[in-house]
Amino acid sequence: MSNKDAQSMASVLIGAAFLMATSAIGPGFLTQTAVFTEQFKANFAFVILSSVILSLGAQLNVWRVISVSGLRGQDIANKVLPGLGYVVAIFVALGGLAFNVGNIAGAAMGLNALAGLDLRIGAVISALIAVYIFSSKEAGNLMDQITKYLGLLMIALTLYVAFVTKPPVGEALIRTVAPTEVSLLPIITLVGGTVGGYITFSGGHRLLDAGISGVENLDKVNRSAVNGMVIAGIMRVLLFLAILGVVSTGATLDPGNPPASAFQIGAGTLGYKFFGIVLWSAGITSVIGASFTSVSFLRTLFDVVGRNVNKWIIGFITASTVLFVTVQQPVTLLVLAGSVNGLILPLTLGTILVASKRKDIVGDYEHPSWLLIFGILVTVITLYMGIKSLSGIAALWS
Repeated sequence: MSNKDAQSMASVLIGAAFLMATSAIGPGFLTQTAVFTEQFKANFAFVILSSVILSLGAQLNVWRVISVSGLRGQDIANKVLPGLGYVVAIFVALGGLAFNVGNIAGAAMGLNALAGLDLRIGAVISALIAVYIFSSKEAGNLMDQITKYLGLLMIALTLYVAFVTKPPVGEALIRTVAPTEVSLLPIITLVGGTVGGYITFSGGHRLLDAGISGVENLDKVNRSAVNGMVIAGIMRVLLFLAILGVVSTGATLDPGNPPASAFQIGAGTLGYKFFGIVLWSAGITSVIGASFTSVSFLRTLFDVVGRNVNKWIIGFITASTVLFVTVQQPVTLLVLAGSVNGLILPLTLGTILVASKRKDIVGDYEHPSWLLIFGILVTVITLYMGIKSLSGIAALWS
């Protein structure tokens, strides 16, 4: 392999890690972390550690089987059970579309906090940036670079706020391994938010697009998957510390926008502006990740999508933006999407685990037993979460 090829592969591997991480770090990620930090204080450190370990188990299972088989998630599902790939693809695409409305909303709210822009204008500007990326002949490389630099920017700004708020780091470290209170709900919620729905497949599908697959590349794929979880974990920890520094003083967060109020209380007007940048970055990178991955689930099943992948991604972004601009607060759509999305990971991960033992899919590859056990545990946890999320659908008609 030439130096140029090695550099290109390294760039894609880093890009895939950031694509996965920034897909997870969406507007909901910011709100979840703020709400749970206020509720559990330093004990939330244990929740973060537990969720990162479980999420890594899911991530490694999916990325390894995708790499070894050289197949996307929907094609693996169709091999496990004919027709299942179509069910998975439709679930992912519909869930991704609805969540993309929330991502567009987050980006718009970020620009509103940063520059006072009207939400509709902020949504259109953000969508145009995403459309520009996928209009380029270098769309893959642009996607890698933008998710990487915006991911680093989010980490840097949150680190500043964490430094200013002076959180009780010593107590947080102790509670990481010796919590005084343990709750299953935030662990389940964080696992679903970090690897649920389309998120866990985003990086794996990106590597396939770049031609990185096969047993010979497993070490590189493993590193990329671990790096993605580390990046998402660092952002979660810094956000937790920034907010812990605020709530440990006795301050109460605004329930209407908990993370924004934490940044503002902790670092004043500058903190609020920084939050605007973080929220916009989280929104726009999640728009990119959700759009790319949702369409990647359709491309091998429908020729019309496969021949015009980037046009379909642009259409996906446009549809999300139109829905937000016209509906503004599509609460019903988001509740429905959340409920459906809760069932996607146990279905897809369960399928991956079955595929990991199928010679007609993975050949002579031997899937590690510890990873299989990890995967089963995460499947059971997320299935429980998914069943509970069905109450969201029932509530729509109550």
